[in-house]
Amino acid sequence: MNVHPLRPDVDLDVLDEIQRRVLWLATRIVDAANHDRRTGDGVKVGGHQASSASLVTAMTALWFAHLDAADRVAVKPHASPVFHAIQYLLGNLDRSYLPKLRARGGLQSYPSRTKDPDEVDFSTGSVGLGAAAPLFAAVTRRYVDAHFGPRPHSRFVALIGDAELDEGNIWEAVADPATTALGNVTWLVDFNRQSLDRVVPGVRINQWRGQFEAAGWHVVEVKYGRRLAEAYARPGGAALRDWIDAMPNEQYQSLFGLAGEALWARFLDGAPEGIEALIADVSDDELGPLVTDLGGHDLAAMLDAYAQCDAVTDRPSVIFAYTVKGWGLPIAGNPRNHSALLGTEQVDALRTAHGLTPDTAWDRLDPASPAGIWANARREALARPPRERALPVTVPETTRVRANKPISTQEVFGRVLVDLARHEEVGRYLVTTAPDVATSTNLAGFINKTGVFAPTKQRSWSEDRMLRWEQHPAGQHIELGISEMNLFLLLGQLGLSWDLSGQPLLPVGTVYDPFVLRGLDAFLYGTYSGSRFVVAGTPSGITLAPEGGAHQSTITASVGLELPGVTFVEPAYATTLDWLLCDALGQIARGDAPTTTAAPTEDGAYYFRLSTRPIDQAPFEAARARLGDAVLRRQAVAGAYRLVDAHQAHPELADAPVVHLAASGAVLPEVLAAAAELAEEGIAAHVVDVTSLDRLYRAWQRTLRQGVRTATVPSVPGVLRAAFGDRAPVVTVHDAASHAMAWLGSALGVPAVPLGVDEFGQSGSVHDLYELHDLLPGSIVNAALAALSLR
Repeated sequence: MNVHPLRPDVDLDVLDEIQRRVLWLATRIVDAANHDRRTGDGVKVGGHQASSASLVTAMTALWFAHLDAADRVAVKPHASPVFHAIQYLLGNLDRSYLPKLRARGGLQSYPSRTKDPDEVDFSTGSVGLGAAAPLFAAVTRRYVDAHFGPRPHSRFVALIGDAELDEGNIWEAVADPATTALGNVTWLVDFNRQSLDRVVPGVRINQWRGQFEAAGWHVVEVKYGRRLAEAYARPGGAALRDWIDAMPNEQYQSLFGLAGEALWARFLDGAPEGIEALIADVSDDELGPLVTDLGGHDLAAMLDAYAQCDAVTDRPSVIFAYTVKGWGLPIAGNPRNHSALLGTEQVDALRTAHGLTPDTAWDRLDPASPAGIWANARREALARPPRERALPVTVPETTRVRANKPISTQEVFGRVLVDLARHEEVGRYLVTTAPDVATSTNLAGFINKTGVFAPTKQRSWSEDRMLRWEQHPAGQHIELGISEMNLFLLLGQLGLSWDLSGQPLLPVGTVYDPFVLRGLDAFLYGTYSGSRFVVAGTPSGITLAPEGGAHQSTITASVGLELPGVTFVEPAYATTLDWLLCDALGQIARGDAPTTTAAPTEDGAYYFRLSTRPIDQAPFEAARARLGDAVLRRQAVAGAYRLVDAHQAHPELADAPVVHLAASGAVLPEVLAAAAELAEEGIAAHVVDVTSLDRLYRAWQRTLRQGVRTATVPSVPGVLRAAFGDRAPVVTVHDAASHAMAWLGSALGVPAVPLGVDEFGQSGSVHDLYELHDLLPGSIVNAALAALSLR
């Protein structure tokens, strides 16, 4: 046995046999997708054989000799074939999927929690996010352990490409105070020194080492394998090392494609005097394996690095594993190998070199062989118990929030959270977070009640009667630095705590609505991963008038409407917000698809767009008296209800022309004033409060698609029928881009005039800006007359 010095139970020869099979399968998975499958559309399927190959050793060492069942790993996007090959060899993936990379219902292009058939811990794809996700999963674990008792020890590992370190969100995550001192986090950087377009001219290891160390990280370099280590230990070996260290990266990478005299010439080009003599006893066949012996392809060196990281328990670790892109393949080190595919003849030769035939090419390891026995043992060691998504609590339908005077939705949001925090069963599962905007988004009441989470109790040096910022392990608010990317990364991991930490939570985040867009990539990443949380964007729109155009969100409503896995909500009144927030948290607590008829397949995050504008609650109370709580709540949660029924409010208009005024959020007072003006002019204007454009749109689309798929006439969804009973023109009014609500005309089959904010705002009063963007009552009246003229 060729055993590891520190791991006598690990036979390195057995691991080498396994990694060779992993390399072959990963390469063949991509080859089959491109050469065996006929798509008929002429579009290249693609894949990343070279980018996969560079991580074969590191990943083989991880899964077959290092990880425990409770550990969680994010795999760099382009190493997806290696991950699936490993899962296949462990018996966790059916053979039928191997030829189905990038096919419908098959293996995804990049690891996906929600779409891959094997168990993926972290979705990856948009570079930088998969790296940071395990870091925030560890933040979540620290919180869970402090509040609900220690879970089985887990290591949170990210395998990332070196080019990912160009992504800014990496360094935002590393620098955030919330991610400090996480000794169970390890990042492994696939340091192949190539990007998508080229061999990187300079090696930035010193810069990156300095940045990680400045942030308090433990840094490990795995640069050379055993052959070079032994050569360096011989007399004069230091000079050989100095030359290889000093060699330009492009020159070193070019060595991988050469042999014989050409390799000698390239290696010695520019070398100091005496280097040739130091390796004079090295044969032509030995030179290549010697000078290209990188530590990232040495199993023993990688296991050593993992052990070093385990030994450091007071801070995160990062390993720089020097590798070559395309290791073990004929395209190794080629500057243009990123998306290159081996030819059929090259794949055949590789298969033969690995001792396989066309009949055995997809086989697992022989179960009776040492490698097969080892793989089976690792499968058993890595088996995980099932996890429970649901909480053993019932979130109330309402907190019965009181609003006897004009009040903003932002203020109501804070009150509802405080009331829920008092709830004996629900309160302990709530956790909030914000990127340094907790007080200005009205989380102060919740923080005063629950405190700020800190791993150890922190002394408070100031007294503030308005905000008691007590930091201790029982705190339920996690404060972040000013980074919206970090906000959504943390929310995403809090929303997956049921799986990654064995404890469901009720996560709530707040952010200034204009800056939702700063974190949009991470927002999308969390929802694509199946995470469930509530985020409130507040304040929002040009209603935030004095702040000026840079702080006035116009397209966020469209973003919320269009994001898959997100339910966009924009209530105007206190009670509707109370109902909708309790409903959202109730859906998350149940852990399954919602029960509302508006969206039976909805299963994701909730985005509340809120305002600081105080709104008179009397119109809502009038609708409440007219409809009753049960009907009104059902309609409000489904997405819309008739706030003002013109025929009931003005019986004299029974035969008058009818128009619908549909609006969301802060503009309702102007819409109500316009309806009153229209009544004076003899026009019956029904006012519809659209509480969730998202739920309305999905209900409409569901009936349309059903009609398309069955070749039948689409029906009108019940929620639209209830809110827009009369077939009449519609005016949509929104403190957001006008197109976000414009589709209502098509849904109702009537003329529509959309009003909204389609330009950047500027500073001023609410009245000034509403006038500028045609949101005042007079403009709404004129829009209604225009809509009526289009009949």
